[in-house]
Amino acid sequence: MAQTEINDISVDSSLVDPEKDLLGHANFAKYLADSICKMPFPEGFVIAVYGSWNSGKSTLLNFVVHYIQQKPDEEQPIIVPFNPWLLSGHENITRRFFEQLQNVLSQESSVPKGLKERLADFAAIISDIPLPYAQTGKALAALLDEKDKEAAQLKEEVEDTLIQQQRRIVITIDDIDRLAAEDIKQLFRIFKAMRNFTNVVYLIVFDKEEIVRKTIADTKEISGKTYLEKFIQVSFELPIPDKTSLRRLLFAKLDKIFAETPKQKFNQSRWGDIYFQGIDHFIINIRNIVRFVNTLTVTYPAVKDEVNPVDYIAIESLRVFSPNIYSIIHKNPHIFAGEVNPSIDELNTLLNTWLAQLPDEDKQPIKNLLMYLFPKLKFILGNTYLDEKQKLEWREQLRVCSLEIFPIYFRLSLSADELSNIQRKTILGLVGDEDKFRNHLIELAKQKLPDGTTQARVFIEQLENSTVQEIPVNYIPSVVEALFDVSEQLSLCQNDESNGILDFGDEVIISRFILRLLHQLDETSRFELLKKAITQGKALAIINHEIATLKKQQSQYGVDKFNLEEEWLVNAQHLKELEEMTTKTQVKSEKKDK
Repeated sequence: MAQTEINDISVDSSLVDPEKDLLGHANFAKYLADSICKMPFPEGFVIAVYGSWNSGKSTLLNFVVHYIQQKPDEEQPIIVPFNPWLLSGHENITRRFFEQLQNVLSQESSVPKGLKERLADFAAIISDIPLPYAQTGKALAALLDEKDKEAAQLKEEVEDTLIQQQRRIVITIDDIDRLAAEDIKQLFRIFKAMRNFTNVVYLIVFDKEEIVRKTIADTKEISGKTYLEKFIQVSFELPIPDKTSLRRLLFAKLDKIFAETPKQKFNQSRWGDIYFQGIDHFIINIRNIVRFVNTLTVTYPAVKDEVNPVDYIAIESLRVFSPNIYSIIHKNPHIFAGEVNPSIDELNTLLNTWLAQLPDEDKQPIKNLLMYLFPKLKFILGNTYLDEKQKLEWREQLRVCSLEIFPIYFRLSLSADELSNIQRKTILGLVGDEDKFRNHLIELAKQKLPDGTTQARVFIEQLENSTVQEIPVNYIPSVVEALFDVSEQLSLCQNDESNGILDFGDEVIISRFILRLLHQLDETSRFELLKKAITQGKALAIINHEIATLKKQQSQYGVDKFNLEEEWLVNAQHLKELEEMTTKTQVKSEKKDK
């Protein structure tokens, strides 16, 4: 096995050299290797080391092999490495196991002649006996009984041959927890078949819970512990690395990723604050380090000369450990960077609403990261002084809080065409305050997407396509008024030449949404709400569209023909009044323009 360097793309790559040990596994591996070599000649002894995914099991196994190979020749066992996962689903694992055993033993001069042939015969019989026996018919069961007898005879011959040679055989097996259930059972059958072979030791590493889940999911009569004890003589639990070891491992990996970044770009004081008050909270196991480092390995090289490395590490930590917050930042550059716009109170409400969606234990670390990354938020959440004169300095330092630099940090992020559920709920949380809701719609209208549309259009279309029940009935009037009030400012791609002739204009999108909302109210409330909007006269295009829609509705479903007046948005008399009011408002507006 080639030595794996620490700058490999994945932390999942196991180490080989104990001198590179960063998790404290080397000492345990050394003593385990000594025990395997010095223990009395056993009869088919199985040693298991349990550990979760990415806990360092493979590294530990490699370390044990390393220390065994450092023994003097007369003390050194024959090592037979076997990784069944590489064969799963392709070939019979039992047959391949014996082939690997034969290949290794045949290269050892100390192994008695004829052992290879006997192992081949034994393997052929074991491979042909299916699992489970209980599901076979009587005729096949009788045949299998004969094969069992033949296997027992061959097993004695193999045993007699093994006794003639003095060197211990150590079979190392990794990745069995990645196998399918039937493949695992095949492997355990090998342990059972060779359990009494003198001087053969198995060293296997796996995730105990995963093995138990796969192998006894359909067996309620036996516990996981009892099941494993049938095959394993002694087991060890791989300890979870302590915080210091995890931090050492992470920093070693980060050093390789940022090796070509000039040291002067790293503000050590700021890095210490961001790491210990934010990122360190999430570095709780090797799995998290794997996800984090792999992400940075892919994303950083493309922007390494254009971003602040400390800020980039922090932003990517949010991508990995708090994707919802990362998405919110990505979709709201004007909220997090640039001027303090919208109002401080609105920002405070938005931030607290977003943070409230997080698990309690994550709230403070993420809040800390946001304040260190975005001075505007530190000003709001931390009650600190916001020095606007520092903007040029932030730009020069390539900080994410610079609105000009901000997009570079999200080059490898998917399009933000749709708002997340959390963000939509956050916006809907403002409907109780008409001014805040109106201002936020205006803010969304400033956020252009690659196709020229805006986040405001995305928000309205998502709501129109979902359910209006998300908006409480008592808040519908304020939402409708806000939509009428700001519709002209929203400019929902009405003048965008990139839109095809079949695309809907802003008045269609807003009008449809308003109609759906109004249908939740009684007829009188609808009339009064439309009457107020027309009187204010701030969205004549939308108002004209609404009136045209209502007229078309009543002409299409006349009372005389279908008696569907109850389905109209407003009755005939109210529609007449609204139409007259619209005409007066439009005339007044035209005179004002002149």
